[in-house]
Amino acid sequence: MINKDLINKLNKYGSLKEPYLFIISYDKKSSDFYLLKDLPKDVEFKINNNTIPQSSSVIKINKELVDYEIYKNKFDLLQKEIKAGNSYLLNLTSKTKISLDMDLKEIYNKSKARFKLKYKNEFVCFTPERFISIEDNKISTYPMKGTIDASLPNASETILADEKEMAEHTMVVDLLRNDLSIVSSKVRVNKFRYVEKINAGSKELLQISSEIQGDLDSSWTNNIGNILDNLLPAGSITGTPKKNTIEILEKTENYDRKYYTGIAGVFDGKKLETFVLIRFIENIQDTLFYKSGGGITCDSICKNEYEELSDKIYIPT
Repeated sequence: MINKDLINKLNKYGSLKEPYLFIISYDKKSSDFYLLKDLPKDVEFKINNNTIPQSSSVIKINKELVDYEIYKNKFDLLQKEIKAGNSYLLNLTSKTKISLDMDLKEIYNKSKARFKLKYKNEFVCFTPERFISIEDNKISTYPMKGTIDASLPNASETILADEKEMAEHTMVVDLLRNDLSIVSSKVRVNKFRYVEKINAGSKELLQISSEIQGDLDSSWTNNIGNILDNLLPAGSITGTPKKNTIEILEKTENYDRKYYTGIAGVFDGKKLETFVLIRFIENIQDTLFYKSGGGITCDSICKNEYEELSDKIYIPT
C-alpha cells in the first residue's frame, strides 16, 4: 500500500485543484511529493514531448553486464514457474554498472524522450511509456510491449505477426483492462497493438502499444491517491497474474528496484499524467547503474532476452 500520508496529499491537493508532482517506488514503500509552486531546483521534469528529433550523435556507454550464466539461472527459474502454472508473463530486470563522461544533470539535458525526470542526484529517467492519464472523467492506460529495429525489412509487419510478441502484449492488455475495472466503469480497448516509432540512441525502434480506457465520476480528483494505490505496481513491468508474479520476481531478481519501474506523475489542476520509470540510470554511491529488463514468457529464448537487456541500455538523443 502507498504511504497513507501520500494518499492523503494526493487526494487533498487534487480536490483543491492545486498542481503537484509525485514519484512512487516500485514496491510503493518510498515516495516524494511537491506542489509545483514549491518544486526544488534539483528536481526537474518534462512531459508529453511529442516531437523527438533523432540526433546523429551517439552517447557512448561502457557496460558491465551481469554474467550470462547468472542471468540464465534466473531465466530458467522463471521458466519453471511458468511451467508450474504460477505465472504466464514475468518482467525480469537487472542492473548494469555503466560508465560515461556525464553526470545525471548532463544526461537529463541531452536525453530526449516523451517523459523525463531528474530526481536530485539519485536518478534520471527518460521514458516513452505512459502509465495512466486522466482527463474529462476518462482514465486511459497505454501498455507498451514488443520492440523491433525499425531499419529491418518489413519491420512493422514482422513484429505484428510475431506470435510470442502477440501473446506477451495480449496478456498485458488483459491485465491492465482488469486493473482499470477496479477503479472505473465501461472499460474498453480503444486501440489494440498499434505501432509507434521511438528513438533508441543510435537507431530507431518500432514499439507496439495499445490504448485502454474507462469512465470515472466527476469527483475523481478527490481520489487520485486511492486510484493509484489500486493500480500499482504497473502491470507492464510486473506480469500476470500480478500478485504471484511480484512474489516470484522478488525472490528471483535478488536486488532492490527502488524507484525503477515505479511511476511519476503530474497533476496540473485539471488532468493527471503519469509515466513508468523505465530507461533509468541510478547513482549509487557515485557509481552509475542502468536498470533494464524485458518480459519473459514460455516462448522466450534466453539469449535473445539477454541481448534485449543490453540493447535497452542507451540514451536517446
